[in-house]
Amino acid sequence: MNMPVNTYAGGLDSRARAFKTGITGHPHVGGVRKTGRRVLSVRAILGGLLLAATVPGTAAADDNASYRERLPQDEVIYFVLPDRFANGDPANDRGGLSGDRLTTGYDPTDSGFYHGGDLKGLTDKLPYIAGLGATAVWVGPIFKNKPVQGPKGQESAAYHGYWITDFTTVDPHFGTEDDFRRFVDAAHARGIKVYMDIVANHTADVIQYRECGACTYRSIADYPYQRRGGVNGAAINAGFAGDDVQTAANFVTLTRPDYAYTPFVPAAERDVKVPAWLNDPIYYHNRGDSTFAGESSTMGDFVGLDDVMTENPRVVAGMIEIYGSWIDRFGIDGFRIDTARHVNPEFWQAFVPAMLARAQAKGIPHFHIFGEVADPDVAALARHTRVDKLPSVLDFGFQRAVEETVAGNAGTDRFEALFAGDSLYEHGFATAVTLPTFTGNHDHGRLSTAVRKAFPDVSDDEVLKRVELANAMMLALRGVPAIYSGDEQGFVGDGGDRDAREDMFASKVASYNDNRLLGTDTTTATDHYGDTNPLFRQIAALSAVRRAQPALTRGVQKLRAAGDAPGLLAISRFDPETGREILLAFNTSAQPLAANVEVETGSTAFAPLAGAGCAAATTAPGSVRVSLAPFGYAFCAAEVGE
Repeated sequence: MNMPVNTYAGGLDSRARAFKTGITGHPHVGGVRKTGRRVLSVRAILGGLLLAATVPGTAAADDNASYRERLPQDEVIYFVLPDRFANGDPANDRGGLSGDRLTTGYDPTDSGFYHGGDLKGLTDKLPYIAGLGATAVWVGPIFKNKPVQGPKGQESAAYHGYWITDFTTVDPHFGTEDDFRRFVDAAHARGIKVYMDIVANHTADVIQYRECGACTYRSIADYPYQRRGGVNGAAINAGFAGDDVQTAANFVTLTRPDYAYTPFVPAAERDVKVPAWLNDPIYYHNRGDSTFAGESSTMGDFVGLDDVMTENPRVVAGMIEIYGSWIDRFGIDGFRIDTARHVNPEFWQAFVPAMLARAQAKGIPHFHIFGEVADPDVAALARHTRVDKLPSVLDFGFQRAVEETVAGNAGTDRFEALFAGDSLYEHGFATAVTLPTFTGNHDHGRLSTAVRKAFPDVSDDEVLKRVELANAMMLALRGVPAIYSGDEQGFVGDGGDRDAREDMFASKVASYNDNRLLGTDTTTATDHYGDTNPLFRQIAALSAVRRAQPALTRGVQKLRAAGDAPGLLAISRFDPETGREILLAFNTSAQPLAANVEVETGSTAFAPLAGAGCAAATTAPGSVRVSLAPFGYAFCAAEVGE
């Protein structure tokens, strides 16, 4: 979500802790079950997969033929903001509008305005995305937005897509509905899923208050619905029983929206929102700006944006119809829900089943819904799966653990705490394995930026190694890796929000073009769609390994080693069918390390899948030695004997 900056939100443990996060009674417990086949051809198989992953336009055959049957945890997600990815049609750069940048929103030299990327460009670059190994594209919001908003002198444009006015169609800056249909069809033809970024919490900033511009939040206690302008005001909304009684009969008695402030819609924007019911202030909370605490978290205006009254059954039905129609018309494969925690739980309890039913009717059995809950606390994240009944949430806890260990000096036991919390999610590990994991994003910023901030004197080579280590964690540990576009090209932003939203095509933004990228001598002044950057090649290779190993997509985990200082993190994952073990070892320290790590007693020999440091055989039953370079990693697959 587009929001102000700063609003978000090694030694080996001698106990060799091993706890399992996952499903009890899994066949790997007590040893690896022998299947009568040897896993001696890993290297040969991997060669073909790597070729498929790095040659643009190719994809594994099973990815293409059966994409509808893949589970959410089978995917590798690639996240793009369309405006910043590829410009396939310069004719739509101004969205069909005439005038200066404050009218059209277009200024490719300013990080806060439209730059020209669109759906045609995204379609044209699908071979590039496939070459990276991505199997799903999460597309930033494409709905029609208010082009420009903000106080005089502080205006910016809706290039990010989160200031929606028309929820039913595509923003002209990005193209047309036909362009979106062609993109979805072309992606599906390659076996790539499409996830839409949606918003139910708010619309663009259209409603104004007569009392003030930026208005502070007014609570229900001080400004009840049944009084005009405070507890001592005139009686209004007779019979309204409060927003907890979420029935049509109750909300029909809420006829006046001026209980806290006096909302109005400027004449020029009276009919700007679509569907038309969204133009009525009665369907908004109208209580002023959120403080992001207490009741204001779900009822306050999100940085001035019009906060929709999602408790009202009319709103619930309207949003279900809005987003259900996108499933019906385009056959998309999932939703990322923006600002999910700022909506009352009852809304999601109705919305989610309706969307899953709509998808099932369309022949989409594994429609993936994941909400944005910008909080690294596992309990807070899990609550939204248990109370709100969101199927999944973005794993901000994983991002924080990576940042603290790889871009900081925290111990690897951060991951012990993270994965111990998997049991808190609704359905436990079965949900945790579907959480999209990430190392950085368009709001928080890139991991490379965090590394340079934490270690101002760090060399570019060390930054690269740390980022590669984080990528390895994201692509191998439980969850669904979500790669933010540009990370694979070594982009290093100046911070969060617009400072982390660089153009993949040749940029004209000076503050982007003076950045020192990783793995290349180029700058963002040139386009970046090649496959030579070491980060691109690493992600492509590890994506291929991940797709070839069910243990890395669906397998349960055992923590083997972690400590309270930088150093070894070791985790085993297990093939859900054969029980074959893959040992994942990571070194978060600047020093080489060698250590004995516990494995299953049936895992006696290992083949390297990725990285370096796997021993060919166990030192003794149940123990294997790993040797890792500074910021190194190793994926070691147990070979199952006859």
